[in-house]
Amino acid sequence: MAKLIANLFLILVCSFARAKPLLNEPIRPIPDPVIKSAEQVEIGRLLFHDVRLSKNNQLSCASCHSLKYGGADGQVVSSGVNGSKGLINSPTVFNSSLNFRQFWDGRAANLLHQIDGPISNPIEMNSSWPEVLSKLEQDPFYIAQFKQEFSSGLTISNIKAAIVSFEESLLTPNSRFDLYLKNDLNALTTDELEGYQIFKQYGCISCHQGVAIGGNLYQRFGIMADYFADRGNITAADLGRFQVTHNEADRYVFKVPSLRNVALTAPYFHDGFTQNLDDAVAIMVRYQLGRVADQQTIHKIVLFLNTLTGQYQNKPL
Repeated sequence: MAKLIANLFLILVCSFARAKPLLNEPIRPIPDPVIKSAEQVEIGRLLFHDVRLSKNNQLSCASCHSLKYGGADGQVVSSGVNGSKGLINSPTVFNSSLNFRQFWDGRAANLLHQIDGPISNPIEMNSSWPEVLSKLEQDPFYIAQFKQEFSSGLTISNIKAAIVSFEESLLTPNSRFDLYLKNDLNALTTDELEGYQIFKQYGCISCHQGVAIGGNLYQRFGIMADYFADRGNITAADLGRFQVTHNEADRYVFKVPSLRNVALTAPYFHDGFTQNLDDAVAIMVRYQLGRVADQQTIHKIVLFLNTLTGQYQNKPL
């Protein structure tokens, strides 16, 4: 009996020793969303998919941020009203509440400020909140829903609050990597785990960490080599945060994107330069880290990145 107890104790100690490092990992699992009001989230969901938010009643928020396409639209740049083309790749709306700032250049402090941009942008929805309100005031359904959920009823501020509530609910927990972080040591294959170790050893983790695996700092695109000189045809969208601050140090500086669900959000980078995740990793390794990686190394990093695809409403994306 004493020997059995000793063996069990040894197993527990070994298991704890293996699990303990997970508590110190630079990436943290996504928590389950905290829904304050399911009714408000539902109103926001309807508004997010309502084309009346655009001037010509043809585009909704979901037109560029489809939940069926990883929270984006799979295009290099999105199409706005009357077929106008955007200037920059649409980021995913999934987990956007985890970002420390919104937009590639970080010009919006939070989601409440962010939603003003697409509504009024002439090449996106080309509308205004008073115009949106006047349309929705003709809809008895919305009038009743807002009266029930908000004491002040259907107002511009309540429309925005409902949309933000929906966007805040768009968390994607329970990726296989999150399960690993929660001590499911069988959640990853040996190659996927090796890819994660390479991800850390190469230095990718310096920008892509935290709950969102990015989205929490700014960084220059092209630290170790000049990406824009090599790519050519520099546009205003390439200037990044410089367009906000007009500080020369912010030229080509962008908010680091989250890598959550990255396997679903091609094309990659602010310019949608590549559809291929292997190519995107190779570009990052070269221009951000100043290294050259062989295809096997890149492949293992990509295997790890594929484990970051989570669930929405308890269903795999």
